[in-house]
Amino acid sequence: MSSEEHVTENLFSYGTLRQEEVQLSTFGRKLEGQTDTLVGYVLKMIQIADADFAAKNGAHHRNLEFTGVASDFVEGMAFAVTQQELEQSDKYEPAEYERVPVKLKSGLDAYVYLRTSQR
Repeated sequence: MSSEEHVTENLFSYGTLRQEEVQLSTFGRKLEGQTDTLVGYVLKMIQIADADFAAKNGAHHRNLEFTGVASDFVEGMAFAVTQQELEQSDKYEPAEYERVPVKLKSGLDAYVYLRTSQR
C-alpha cells in the first residue's frame, strides 16, 4: 500500500453512500464511521440532471442547502475514507454535485457532496 492509501479523510454522508450495497459497489468495502451532524444546513429534494445517476438512483435526490441557522441541522455518518476513495465517490455522485469541506458538530473536518448551483 502506498502512503496515500493510509491517509484518511472524513466523508459526511446524508444519503445513498450510507447504504452498504452502495459502499460495496463504489469502494469494494463496507465503510466504517460514526454518526455526526452538519449544523446550519437543511435537506431539500431536487431533480437530478445526471441521466446515468438518475437511472440508477432515481430522478429526485436529497441535497443540502446552507441556511447558517444554528437550529438547522442534518444528521448523517462521517466515514473514514482514503484519498483514492474520495476520488471514487467523486465519480459516484451526480455530475451537478460538488465535494466541499465542512466542519461537523463533533469538530471533525469532513467533505460533503451538494449541488452548489442550479445548472
